[in-house]
Amino acid sequence: MGPSVPAVSCLLGIGAGWHKFGMSFPAMSQPPSAPPAPQAEARPVDASERLALLDVLRGFALCGVFVSNVHMWFSGRAYMTRPQIEAAMASATWVDHTLMYAMGMLVNGKFITIFSFLFGLGFSVQMMRAEARGAAITPLYMRRLVMMFLIGCVHLFGLWLGDILTTYAAIGFALLLFRERQDKTLLIWAALLIFLSIPVVNAAMKYVPMLLSGGAEAGPEAAKAAMERGNQLRAETMKAFSSGTYVEMVRANARHFFGQFLPGLAGFLLPILGRFLLGLMAGRRRLFHDAPQHLAFFRKLLRWSLGMAVIGSVLGLVVQYMMRNKMLDPQSPWMMFFSPVRQLNEMGLAAVYVAGLVLLFQREAWQRRLMVLAPVGRMALTNYLSQTVISLFIYYGIGLGLMGKLSPGASIALTLVIFAMQVVFSHWWLARFRFGPAEWVWRSLTYGKAQPMRQPTVSASAAVTAV
Repeated sequence: MGPSVPAVSCLLGIGAGWHKFGMSFPAMSQPPSAPPAPQAEARPVDASERLALLDVLRGFALCGVFVSNVHMWFSGRAYMTRPQIEAAMASATWVDHTLMYAMGMLVNGKFITIFSFLFGLGFSVQMMRAEARGAAITPLYMRRLVMMFLIGCVHLFGLWLGDILTTYAAIGFALLLFRERQDKTLLIWAALLIFLSIPVVNAAMKYVPMLLSGGAEAGPEAAKAAMERGNQLRAETMKAFSSGTYVEMVRANARHFFGQFLPGLAGFLLPILGRFLLGLMAGRRRLFHDAPQHLAFFRKLLRWSLGMAVIGSVLGLVVQYMMRNKMLDPQSPWMMFFSPVRQLNEMGLAAVYVAGLVLLFQREAWQRRLMVLAPVGRMALTNYLSQTVISLFIYYGIGLGLMGKLSPGASIALTLVIFAMQVVFSHWWLARFRFGPAEWVWRSLTYGKAQPMRQPTVSASAAVTAV
């Protein structure tokens, strides 16, 4: 794809007509080509090869993901029925109401979008580095995914049903299918997967069983039965998590995964693959490696993405207002078309965050401040898993049992305090060791041998300057 590929299309998956407004996508230094015959063995990325900006973005995204996970999942809100949610909102303070709306508009879905985008970008980086050394990327990449999947399975069934590692590993294999595709092809697939896959999957889940079970007249009964089963499963899950033993928690994880998550798996996986593809495109174009050369692009991206986010937010508020005032039934068939609106807001605001951070990172004073997040990004796997362990202790019955007992404001404040402690710990750890504990296990399993762990010299500044 030549230099006329639209920038907003790349990061938002909107379409190809934005070049009329001066939104052109930076050209590649050379087009993607078939990899050379492997001449060298793939090896781990050295600390000196890491890109500081990507680690900062990863640390920033991890903070938002943590806040979102606690707010929706560990606090128990994801397992509440609609009447329970409405009752909780009725007794909430104006501060909690404001925070709830802010979470929905500014946080939920946006940071996992950035995290997914960075995963695709990371694959592109690995591919380019391996090809530059004449090494084969596919065997190493597949081993990494297999090990990630195994770690994710332990996390999913043994700790928390909201695990993202198994999802990323499963979708990661699909990236190999797009490895040599042109950017135009990636862009089309990304747009379809992000904006249309959920409505299509929801329609199939709603109407195919209806057709198989006796036509339209069976629809309301089937929908009512499905809602009752879902409410019962959520109630059982909430009880097991809030007051159950560890064994009961593990059983609830499995029941919820197979009963709720697995049936709608495609609607969850496909939009993430679309985000992976956008990251793959950005990596090919070296947007973040050569960020100072693309500042005009990021400025335009910031403006246009903000417009997209505002449009998505306004439409979302209208839909919420209509549902709250009984003007729109949440079970209405039309609600399946609300997904593209939500995706518009999520993709737009995620792009605003990324573009804003890239621009701030070019300023020396801001770069020093933002580099505080780099060690957290380098230890993303360790910090992600430790967030689960800490949250289980705070909210689940196997620990303090605070699920459903903390206000949104209290839980968000507590989450930010914990993340600040992770920042301090990450700096301390990486001043002494090359990798985080979980990263070391992952790398050692991938390469089939224990990787060197300790830093050659212990330096308090090494954790920042080496990223």
